[in-house]
Parts: sequence; C-alpha cells; structure tokens
Amino acid sequence: MKSKPNSNFQPNAFDVNRRSFLTRSSFGVGGIALSQLIAANQSTKFAAASSSSKTGGGIIREPHYPIRAKRIIHLAMAGGPSQCETLDPKPEMRKRDGEPFPESLTKGQQLAQLQNTILKVRGPFVDFKRFGKCGTEISELLPNIGGIADEICVIRSMVTEQINHDPAQAFMNSGSILNGRPSMGSWLLYGLGAETENLPGFIVLVSQGKGGGAQPISARQWSSGFLPGKYQGVQFQSKGDAVHFIGSPEGVCQSTQRLVVEEIQRQNGFLTERQYDPEIQTRISQYELAFRMQTSIPELTDFSRESTDTLELYGVKEAGDGSFASNCLLARRLAERGVRFIQLYHRAWDHHSDIEKNLPLAAGETDRASAALVADLKQRGMLDDTLIIWGGEFGRTPMGQGSGRDHHINAFSIWLAGGGIKPGIVFGGTDEFAYSAIENVVTMHDLHATILRLCGIDFNRFSVKFQGLDARLTGVETPHVVDQIVA
Repeated sequence: MKSKPNSNFQPNAFDVNRRSFLTRSSFGVGGIALSQLIAANQSTKFAAASSSSKTGGGIIREPHYPIRAKRIIHLAMAGGPSQCETLDPKPEMRKRDGEPFPESLTKGQQLAQLQNTILKVRGPFVDFKRFGKCGTEISELLPNIGGIADEICVIRSMVTEQINHDPAQAFMNSGSILNGRPSMGSWLLYGLGAETENLPGFIVLVSQGKGGGAQPISARQWSSGFLPGKYQGVQFQSKGDAVHFIGSPEGVCQSTQRLVVEEIQRQNGFLTERQYDPEIQTRISQYELAFRMQTSIPELTDFSRESTDTLELYGVKEAGDGSFASNCLLARRLAERGVRFIQLYHRAWDHHSDIEKNLPLAAGETDRASAALVADLKQRGMLDDTLIIWGGEFGRTPMGQGSGRDHHINAFSIWLAGGGIKPGIVFGGTDEFAYSAIENVVTMHDLHATILRLCGIDFNRFSVKFQGLDARLTGVETPHVVDQIVA
C-alpha cells in the first residue's frame, strides 16, 4: 500500500502526472539521469568499502606502494611536551636563562598567552645525554626511550598551524580544524580495512597523569566525519572493563541473543533494500561486531597469560588499572589481533606552571611503557610492519610563562619507530632557542602524507567527494612525503 502524503501538504501539490512532471521539470530527463548517476557513483563507492571491509580489505584494492606499515600505534602526549626538556637539547638556552628573549624572533609571531608580556629565555632544567650507537641526544628524564635510540627516528622540526589544544589536536588527527572531518584512523580504516572481524579496526584508549597538565580530549578526535560511521574510532575504557555491558544480560543465553541479532539484521536488510544509506550498513555490521566482541573482549583483556617479565618490562602493576603502561600492553595485544589503528592519549603535558615538578611526572609515567612497546614488538617480529608515533599536538615556548611554558607551534619534536622508518637518526633542526624549525621543516600534512606512503597509499590518489571537493587527509595544499626518514 502506498504511503499517503504528509498532512501538512495540500493534496493538489501531489496531483502531477508523469508527462506534466517531465515537461515542467527544470532539468528534464537529463537532470534525473544525472542525479541518478551521481547517487549511484557515491553509493557504489561506499558500498564497495562496506563489502570489502567484511573480508578485511578497504576501498583500496591494490596498494599504490608496497605496504611497510600494516598497523599504527599513536602514542599521543596530549597537552604538548616541551621539546626543550625532552628531545631537542639547547645548551645556549641554559647559558642565557633569564635574559630578554630576542625580539627579532618573536615580532609579529602568534603567541598563545604571552602576548604583550616581557619575554625571557627559560633554560632547560634537565640535562641531555647521548644514547645508543647512533648517539642521539635525549633528555635524562626519558632514559628508557634513550635505551631504544637505535630504533627510533627523532624529528626536531615539526610545525603546526593551531595554537590551542582542541583545534591543534583536530589538525593533528584530521588535517583540518573543521568539525565533521575524518580522523587519520578513520581514513586508514576506510582505505585499508581491518585484519580482524572480532574487534573494531580503530580503537582509542585514554589515561591521565597524576600531576598537573591534564587537558580534556573530545570524541571528535576519533570521528569518522563524512565517512560512514563504521570507520569511527571506538573508545575502550582504560580502567575496569574495557567495554561496558559486554556480557549477556542475566537470564539471556547466547543462542537467544543470536536470534535477536538475526531478527534485527533481517529488519535492517528490508530497509537497506529500499534505500542505500551507509549508516544502515554501519548498524548491520556493528550489531554483528558487538555480538562477536562478547567473546573477544574478555580474552583480549585477560593479562594472566602475559609473563612476569613482560609485565615488568611495561611496568604494569595491575591490568586495567587506567595507567598508560597498561594501555601500552593492551595496544600490543590489539595489534596482534589485527586492529589497524590504535591511539593512546596520555593527558599530562600541558605545563603552563610547575613544569619542573609536573614534566618529570609525565615523563616517568610514559617513558618506560613507550620504550617497552617498541622492544616488545621487535622481539615478537612485529616492529618492522608496525608504525609507532610518539608526540603531542604542539610544543612549548622557549620563553618562560611563570613557572612553566606556553603553547608553541613554530617548532616541536616527535619520534617514530618501525613500519619502514629509518632507525637511529635525527631529522630536522631548530634555531639555538628551539623557537623556529629552520632545517628540513615538517608540517602535519607532510607527516600525514608520509604515514599514508608507509601504509602503501599515495595521498594524491586517496580522496572522497565532499561538498563538491576532493577531500583528503592531507588537505588541499600540496604536502611532501619525507623520504629522508623512510628506510
């Protein structure tokens, strides 16, 4: 039976026969045909991604380049670690501690909270030492990361465009500050799919430090944006049960629950036959995934089979205790089970004040487990095809801000390991104050382009039509792949 028009409309508004409609239509038959072709093209694109992801693949059937990184673990130091006390040694700053900061460097520059203030050099309060055969200089606050110096590539010339936390994190994740843009985890899942059917392909974990500097993290940082919702990141709980309500309700057996899921899927199937909507496909796939996770999650989070040596390596005191260490070990287990993109936020690095107290706390909470993750993956033969990224959304000013440092976008440091990255090198450099990147500058879009290349994707050939434009993770400007850090 045909549905009746909405009662808010006059009946004669629908009293149009086929011939008069085609005659009076502004665009005629050609317009109808064109709209159908556009709709079919968009449907086919998302439908292909939907069907291919069931078999473990994504929209990209044939990689553009050899895949060096099959999975990515992003250790996001939320808040912005000070490059001056972590990865970028500047002895000149120590000598000139307390002196007026050169106006020639800051004039006309964007500052966060230091506008119209007297700017003075704040020298680093920690020492650096050379680590490994490569001799990379790393802060003594990060001795374990120093211990894997021969495995990592330190980039000291990162720059970004956003000076406040949430937009800077959005830019780090999606290449844009606009709401509704897909995060890099969603882009990779859309392009390559996942290698697991029992877990989400993009998982997020958040921990919080014991000191100051804990910035909030918004869920838009792992949004799928205009891509289908099935590519969105799924946040697991760091403390207690990783997923709430994972068990079957009391009195409901799995066979009964299976019947319920199948009936819901059947009803959703009727709906998708009438109209194509990627979110219907998302709903169908997520019901199935949720059912399978009832078995996979308890096994995933059971650390009882991990050796005492492994727990000691990471510094895990108790599984699921909410610590960064526990999350790092869980990240390794997720990587083993085929999760494509794993993101660990540690909220502890926003040091506007008490930096001499709080930065060592943040470093101590992350140093051991970060290094352990790299070492553990290597001994299991997984580091070669797992890309590790460590760093924040921006850096901190070499000028003091009371007892701390302000946000800084002109220069900051990160490190990478595995997944096709050259080990034991330092790339790029800053001026004598770590204020500006002056050698081999790397933008966020350059980093995104390099990540895509390591995953076998040409950023120029990886886009989705959105609002009439070819939307890309790497934006509309032309970035470059940092070939010098690729092994």
